Amino acid sequence: MSFDSVREVADAVLYEGYLLYPYRASSLKNRSRWQFGVLGPSGAAAAGLGEASAMSTQCILRGTADAAVTVALRFLQLQDRRVERFTNGEYAATAELIVDGTRWLSWEEAVEGDVDLGPIPLGDFISGRRIPVTVDGGAEIEELGQSLGRVIRTRYPLVAEIKLSATQTGRYTKIGIDVCNTHAPVTDRDEATRVSFIGAHLILQSDTAEFVSLLEPEDEAVDLAATCTQSRCFPVLAGSPGSVDTVLASPIILYDYPEIAAQSDGALFDSTEIDEILTLRVMTMTDEEKAQARATDPRAAEIIDRCDGMSEESMQQLHGLLRLPHGAGLETEGPGLIPDVPEGIDWWTPEADTSVAPESDGVLIQGVRVAKGSMVRVHPSRRADAQDLFFDGRTARVATVHADVDGETHVGIVLLDDPAAELHDWYGRYLYFAPDELEPLDRSAALDRSAALEVPTREEKQP
Repeated sequence: MSFDSVREVADAVLYEGYLLYPYRASSLKNRSRWQFGVLGPSGAAAAGLGEASAMSTQCILRGTADAAVTVALRFLQLQDRRVERFTNGEYAATAELIVDGTRWLSWEEAVEGDVDLGPIPLGDFISGRRIPVTVDGGAEIEELGQSLGRVIRTRYPLVAEIKLSATQTGRYTKIGIDVCNTHAPVTDRDEATRVSFIGAHLILQSDTAEFVSLLEPEDEAVDLAATCTQSRCFPVLAGSPGSVDTVLASPIILYDYPEIAAQSDGALFDSTEIDEILTLRVMTMTDEEKAQARATDPRAAEIIDRCDGMSEESMQQLHGLLRLPHGAGLETEGPGLIPDVPEGIDWWTPEADTSVAPESDGVLIQGVRVAKGSMVRVHPSRRADAQDLFFDGRTARVATVHADVDGETHVGIVLLDDPAAELHDWYGRYLYFAPDELEPLDRSAALDRSAALEVPTREEKQP
């Protein structure tokens, strides 16, 4: 079966941390880039030379005894890129070489590896089948200019073993997959990295059985799900929400049905990346810094070129979307709710501030417009501060209504029975709560609407 429905998310896992901003070889953090899902050779972890050699996952299938599971092991294989200069009739290694205006650096790249084991009957899991995995090494030579130099790209062979297991409990089968790097022990850190599986993860798929979520298992499978053990990866349902035919066992913690935000035009590889911030950072790089980044890795060059060519519309899209869930308007007489930033004005510019007036803006709470002067009762629920417990049920007067750049609304209040209330109000030292933590007391201010409206919310990008 095709893994296309989850490959985009799996690729994000595969390349997480591959290359970190500022994307230059001179950056210290890019000299130790391999962060997630690294399976080192035997004994490397104990010797302090690399990562542990194994990862394992267990998940639950609901289906018949003749079901089968397709297993795919995906990873990056390190590729050593060595640049050599041709002088005096022979080649000699060099850290950098410029040919016809293009800069070449000696560097460590990586190539994708994908071992598809095909449909495996449940009987093979139950019998404890072991499957050897061998990934060939290789070398390619690229000549640069007219005998000016060359680039030699070298990959080293990888070896591993996949062990299957399964136990049946009623109509459920708990299957286990262990992946172990079986390369012989090595003597130095560089050699350990060359023979490691990097960004290793598993994609499991079945068209004859259904996977059960371990995050939210059905009632009958709760106890069985609690017995599943994981080591260095965790299985989540993947694909279209509601589908149960695919699992992604990832070294990065995910939720069921992870997806890439539609606003994201391409990978930036940085852990917990925020596209907008990193794109803005790239735009601030000097031409020389961008040239260094382009020379580091072809994927770094793609990032630089994409950011340089980004349109104003694409940049605005990265910031998110403001919308009304039901498509209704916010037409009211007099002061309205928190307004949107005017069209054509960037949210971070001083001009955008003129559209926001915390002392006159309002927010809808239970159909009531709440603004400065409104009376509310406080019901803290988010426990942002331990003192919030003492405010429960107390009456307050609204002083300001704010919206942050993420679209969240914050209501500043002053407690009526606070002896220092007048001082707090004069000084602007307010207590802030979310709208759902406040109960409006002035019901006569409710807006007359044919359908209930929701406050505009920001649609955040997904990991």
